[in-house]
Amino acid sequence: MGKRVAKEVSIAVADAVAQCKVDVVSAYPITPQTHIVEHLADLVNNGELDAEYIPVESEHAAMSACIGAAATGARTFTSTAAQGLLFMYEMLPIASAFRLPIVMVIANRAISAPISIWNDHGDVMTMRDLGWIQTFAENGQEAVDLVYHAYRVAEKAMLPVAVNLDGFIVTHVVEPVELLDQELVDKYIPPLKMKHKLDPKKPITIGAIGVPEIYTEARKAQDEAFKASYKVVVKAWQEFEKISGRRYQPIETYKMEDAEVALVIMGSLAETAMNTVDALREKGKKVGLIRIRLWRPFPTQDFIKALGKVKAITVFDRALSHGATGGPVGIEVRSALYQSNKRPKVLNLIGALGGRDVTTEDFEELFDRTFSFIKAKPRFAYEIFGAKE
Repeated sequence: MGKRVAKEVSIAVADAVAQCKVDVVSAYPITPQTHIVEHLADLVNNGELDAEYIPVESEHAAMSACIGAAATGARTFTSTAAQGLLFMYEMLPIASAFRLPIVMVIANRAISAPISIWNDHGDVMTMRDLGWIQTFAENGQEAVDLVYHAYRVAEKAMLPVAVNLDGFIVTHVVEPVELLDQELVDKYIPPLKMKHKLDPKKPITIGAIGVPEIYTEARKAQDEAFKASYKVVVKAWQEFEKISGRRYQPIETYKMEDAEVALVIMGSLAETAMNTVDALREKGKKVGLIRIRLWRPFPTQDFIKALGKVKAITVFDRALSHGATGGPVGIEVRSALYQSNKRPKVLNLIGALGGRDVTTEDFEELFDRTFSFIKAKPRFAYEIFGAKE
């Protein structure tokens, strides 16, 4: 086991990336991702990490460089946030369609306008359908562990993985974090050996034109590989538990055994929500929490199983989907339940946009409203929580 030390989470994440022995780091600094790539640049400059660090002129170039390097069989890393993620947008579906095992950390941040450097999930939700496996961390330890997991999954499934950390709330906090011993990392993430890669000695073509006669089949093959990655994700977490003792699952629950209502959430706010659950449990209220760790591929069956016997849930989104029937997570949940015989009432609230605080008192109010919603008429509308009128 590794040594438990206090570190800024961004620094710990960069150290974990270095332990994975990446060959190429390519990034353009953007708040609040900056400390991750700055520390990696220091490690390369100091000779502590044997890798090429490519300081590009934009995020589009950062992902382009990762794609080119990964196609030759190099282990790659990049990191971004908000407008930076949007700037690399053209290249994101190419990385997944090429089946390249790129790992990217997204320090989640609100997208402009108005300009905001603070956290919500508006940036990552724009790439939910681009064929990237996506996980969410609640705290620093999980951020580090999900980086290890990302390389294991990416190189087994041959698909890119995005690890999401809430900007500032997770990235800039100093926490006790345990990095794995290098020996364990080497065992968990062996050297990358790609079956198909660009090699002058064995020329192949990657990214040729997809005429109408083959385009549909190519996308179907990609989709089948993506859905099959669920088993890879789960197995990688099981293997990680054996070497670290830390257990992760696609859907995680908190005090759901006899819960009548539950809150569904992703990311760091889950820790505040757990404190609320504890406080309400002491008052005799049967409340629980469902945390979505794996966002893509969405673990539908795990989610339905996690519901237990709840009568109503509140899905707390941290991103808008303008003109839709709810937030991105709320829409996903309602769609999953429509195919199931288990259909609790679903209240969809959108909040914590642009870094606005959500307190335990706010979550107490949400649980009270969820109890009231048990006997309310179902509705597909959503509400923006905490907006000043």
